[in-house]
Amino acid sequence: HDGTIQGFDHLTPADELPVDATLDGADAGTFDTLVLPGGVANPDQLRMTPEAVDFVRAFWDAGKPMGVICHAPWLLVESGIAAGRTLTSWPSLRTDITNAGGEWVDREVVVDRGLVTSRKPDDLPAFCSAIVETFAAGRLDRRAA
Repeated sequence: HDGTIQGFDHLTPADELPVDATLDGADAGTFDTLVLPGGVANPDQLRMTPEAVDFVRAFWDAGKPMGVICHAPWLLVESGIAAGRTLTSWPSLRTDITNAGGEWVDREVVVDRGLVTSRKPDDLPAFCSAIVETFAAGRLDRRAA
């Protein structure tokens, strides 16, 4: 929605932030990359929002690189992107990813054809390095194994 949104520090309310764009008005074609932050609440709500799932899928279909950490791979599961990919996440998503046809591994960062995934905040240094390197490469050929 327009206006401001309530930010959170885990589940504790934090700063209110201005909304730059709403999902119904956002066009994946105007962005080069996508980072999906983790936490439990936001990815869980977003995977139940068709506009959010469609937005994530549009990035993938356009061959644009994505960085996804913690619980955010729920959006990869919901959008069908996890199938056939090797990725990592917060450990509790292992079954969801496996059931969606993905291969879950327990590593601090995994890069699979432009999709960078990581497990948790402790992995941020490796995650940030991998997304910088991957995002610098830009549009990727999804046909490559």
